[in-house]
Amino acid sequence: MTDTAVRVDGNTLRLPGGVAVRFVRTLRLPETGTHPLPPGIGEFPVRRVADYGDRVPEAMRARGGVMLPVYLREAMWLSFAGTREPAALQVGVGKVCAVSGRPWSDRLARDPQNYVVLPRQPWLDGINSGPGRVRQFVAVPLGLGATVEGQVTGEEVWGGVQLQSFPLSEGALARWREEERRRAEAARRVPPPAAGFGAAGPLAAPGSAPASAASGPARRPRAAAAMGLGAGGSLRQEVYRDDRSPGDWAERPAGRVFVHLLTPPEWRRITGEAPPPSPVDRAAYTRAGLPWYDYYDQDADDLAPADTLQGVRPVGDWLGDDHDPWQAPAAQQVHPLKDAPGHPVQDGDW
Repeated sequence: MTDTAVRVDGNTLRLPGGVAVRFVRTLRLPETGTHPLPPGIGEFPVRRVADYGDRVPEAMRARGGVMLPVYLREAMWLSFAGTREPAALQVGVGKVCAVSGRPWSDRLARDPQNYVVLPRQPWLDGINSGPGRVRQFVAVPLGLGATVEGQVTGEEVWGGVQLQSFPLSEGALARWREEERRRAEAARRVPPPAAGFGAAGPLAAPGSAPASAASGPARRPRAAAAMGLGAGGSLRQEVYRDDRSPGDWAERPAGRVFVHLLTPPEWRRITGEAPPPSPVDRAAYTRAGLPWYDYYDQDADDLAPADTLQGVRPVGDWLGDDHDPWQAPAAQQVHPLKDAPGHPVQDGDW
């Protein structure tokens, strides 16, 4: 029997089909100009909604899933490192597709493409809004109209992030596994490279302790301070076009999960845990000489930007100018990249 459960493994979400997703804290970019990929500065802690009973507002319990804390105007990116077999992953922001700008759907589409292809897409930093560019995911409260959801649909009902995974069809998966077997067998016949040569492995954000349930007496639930994702600064990142046949994918999703975004005070109230420290100062990071990144895959094609998402305005139009100091990284700081079961997550109605 196929396991359709989404599980939490530390701070990693594991969706059926070998999909691994981490939510990574990062530096928020200025809303003008186009920038290299900002670094990861640690994982967001992820907890299951079902573990906190009546501490969780009723609407959150009904939707199930997981939750994580974010600060106002904090930026994040989604890491797919650890994904094993090919999979299609839909990413929603307030139930608006972050790739196509279309409404959330339980079916894959090609025109426009409404998913990313894993493991070819190593991460996603924002909405697909320009040729070879995305606009950064930035947390904002619902009710201002600043979220992608609010600007695209005219309403702010859902907030959060939605994920849905589709594995290869049975036949396509069997073919892929046979190709991988042959590739591995051929590789065993090739002598290893000389010492001193070879590619560096992927960078990983610092790990954190497994989730733990809150202690102490239960409190009366109340409405959560709901958060959604708006659009921040522009950065250089391609969203890759799927080169497989549409029939290679399963018709229905294998798993899905609703990711609730909480303010730090609400996180503390529900979980009893201290939220992560406030985001690091961008100029201090750059002055310290720490790395930024450029990623390019010459064998992959970039998707055309979504017309709907190109029109999304940055959160600064609602929250005011960004007065944090900005110091662009020096050329030598920009690094080119490339040329375990956990507890199941309870799903709900959404």
